[in-house]
Amino acid sequence: MTTTRDDANDIGAFLASRRARLSPEAAGLEHYGRRRRVTGLRREEVARLAGISVEYYTRLERGRTRGVSDEVVESVTRALQLDDVEHAHLVDMVRTANTSPINRRRRTTPQQIRPALRQLLDAMTETAAFIRNSRLDVLATNALGAALYAPVLQ
Repeated sequence: MTTTRDDANDIGAFLASRRARLSPEAAGLEHYGRRRRVTGLRREEVARLAGISVEYYTRLERGRTRGVSDEVVESVTRALQLDDVEHAHLVDMVRTANTSPINRRRRTTPQQIRPALRQLLDAMTETAAFIRNSRLDVLATNALGAALYAPVLQ
């Protein structure tokens, strides 16, 4: 299962549609008589009702659900007054997005360094040295590097 832009768009479209159908009055917010540019609730209002920051809610509405807790999903559910079916749908979309390969750290097989690099590393006796891969994992160190980077390697 792969998260695509469609998955992010699905979450965003779902949340935006539920936000649009709920008036401030129905959500228990005061209406100040100003003309509203959006139908339904503003993002700021949903965030306030859910007890989260506007930035966090905006991130959710953009489909960036990595690390979203069940408590936050519950808070958004209450703020948007979702029914049981809508709540289950939101939970399913968030879980699907969070279990996709894009949001999971890839497991790779241990990388081997070339013998020439190992030899060069071992020849560096008066300085701490290490070799990292493209993900910045430390693959190898010399003796001084091992002492210096021991916390990183554990």
